[in-house]
Amino acid sequence: MTIDRRTLLKTGLGLLGGAALTACGGTSRTSSPSFVTPAGPQVRAAEQARRPGAARDFRLVAAETQADLGGLTVRTWAYDGRIPGTPIRVNAGETVRARLVNRLPADTSIHWHGLALRNDADGVPGVTQQPVKTGAAYVYEFTAPDPGTYWFHPHSGTQLDRGLYAPMIVEDPREPLGYDEEWVVVLDDWLDGVTGTPEDVLAELSRGMGGMNHGGMMGDSASPSQPPGKGGHMLMGARSPLLGGDAGDVRYPHFLLNGRIPTQPATFTTKPGTRLRIRLINAGGDTAFRVALAGHRLTVTHTDGFPIQHTDTDALLIGMGERYDVLVTLKDGVFALAALAEGKNATARALIRTSEQSRAPRADRRPRELDGTVLRYADLRADDSARLPSKRPDRIVKLELTGGMMAYDWAINGRKYDPKIITPIRSGERVRLSFVNRTTMWHPMHLHGHTFALPSGARKDTAIVLPNSTLDVDFQAGNPGIWMIHCHNVYHAESGMMTLLGYQQA
Repeated sequence: MTIDRRTLLKTGLGLLGGAALTACGGTSRTSSPSFVTPAGPQVRAAEQARRPGAARDFRLVAAETQADLGGLTVRTWAYDGRIPGTPIRVNAGETVRARLVNRLPADTSIHWHGLALRNDADGVPGVTQQPVKTGAAYVYEFTAPDPGTYWFHPHSGTQLDRGLYAPMIVEDPREPLGYDEEWVVVLDDWLDGVTGTPEDVLAELSRGMGGMNHGGMMGDSASPSQPPGKGGHMLMGARSPLLGGDAGDVRYPHFLLNGRIPTQPATFTTKPGTRLRIRLINAGGDTAFRVALAGHRLTVTHTDGFPIQHTDTDALLIGMGERYDVLVTLKDGVFALAALAEGKNATARALIRTSEQSRAPRADRRPRELDGTVLRYADLRADDSARLPSKRPDRIVKLELTGGMMAYDWAINGRKYDPKIITPIRSGERVRLSFVNRTTMWHPMHLHGHTFALPSGARKDTAIVLPNSTLDVDFQAGNPGIWMIHCHNVYHAESGMMTLLGYQQA
């Protein structure tokens, strides 16, 4: 059976069953909903205001598959048997009509990460739709409003930490950036089909440190990239000054760049002098990556899809869910594009080849640029075309990030995710989200359906909040519906570090 948005509008399926859709006042359910519903008239009006263009049709089959990661074959889940999945490319303003066919042994969904799309296409089961059952199909239909680098993945349990992800590129028909070629690069941490499944990991982590298998714990001389023993998925001892201390919770045996392990890397071949645009996406579950290109500096042009004032750097740090676009003019030779798994003593890599005569560097050779200047949020300035006009916030939403490894009780404002609890906002408001991190762990916090402005002015939808620190970000409330905010560490989110914002009825 195929379910689409029109069916939902006619029958109410997926809209009346979700507790989130009947919540009121930001605290509990009432018999008189005060929030805009995901398929309500305000959402339809906002979509029409985007002036939807020509429809582009896509088909995605989510299924179990055997995947080759570069001489390493694993059993996993993927879209159309590919890791990453085939990119979706459309022009800004076009309508995406994507039919998801679920051949997995579990319910699933698709979240279109970073897009300010219509609420009923956001892909959050129990909030904006019913889950897509095994054997069923579901049609997502929405306007792609803003050019940029985006991606898509499930919003169902820990499925993101399998192979279910792919880039989504929204082209600008009036592209102002000058370059010769483009390369989309997707980074990932990998364990599925090697040391267990993401569900195994969550089960172990959920027992907390008191229930961990200490044989799988990382000691001072051990490498966090070494394969753990049975039941030893919890990572201890991974440290990063860039991340404020603890670098991650999970021991991964492999780190991938475009679905390949470092010993058999993906290779981009072109000629010297090429002006290359690289679109970087971190699809990992628990790992930040520090990225550099050997022998080159990077000119950063976009973050999370939106343009910034161009800035040069040796390396940049990418948290889970974040994206950066960079430009580089390539020299003559073979160069490693290296993605250091921050604090985990392992590196994903690919090669850029502009000469047939040059030999590739060894897989264990680390580019010195990784130890050079690393881009910080304070270095990012919005391009004038993306700048949010200055305005005092009409509403401040304080989001305390709480919990820890001992009990693995990650939460927001001390409460695990409850779809009945929705924080109200109103259309037209300038909303400040004040992320107050009370934990000793970093958290990449993601807002659905909107982009926010960092204190530096750069526009993003996902931002790292360092331990014991506060990050204030502002957004303009102009996309009605019910929207999720959550940590993009998939294990933190599934343990409870998620909450909802809801537009109140006018």
